[in-house]
Amino acid sequence: MKHKTLVMGASTILSRYSNIAMKRLLENNFEVVAIGKKTGIVNGVKIHTFQKVFKNIDTVTLYLNAKNQIEYYNYIIDLKPRRVIFNPGAENEEFEKLLSLNNIAWEKSCTLVLLSIGEY
Repeated sequence: MKHKTLVMGASTILSRYSNIAMKRLLENNFEVVAIGKKTGIVNGVKIHTFQKVFKNIDTVTLYLNAKNQIEYYNYIIDLKPRRVIFNPGAENEEFEKLLSLNNIAWEKSCTLVLLSIGEY
């Protein structure tokens, strides 16, 4: 398995980009953990509804709008990921600044595009 990714805003709804991203990450041999509004399972990955303390998170990929990210600021910073990806619709200048202050890399990008071009 490659580096571990935390999908924030995970969903069991097949048409949701977070759901598609989870599947593509798994197909590309990335370890996936997930947090969402509702519990469920996507390709064997349990979606948690609480701020579970995961170890060794390399990347957090956000599928939450800026307002819904606020409650997770400290949680994500405390996980000390290498980077945070702000997928389209998840852009958040306030959180970007906090991540920079905590020496966590971030990028406005699309997980699905990064995977498709081999740049994830």
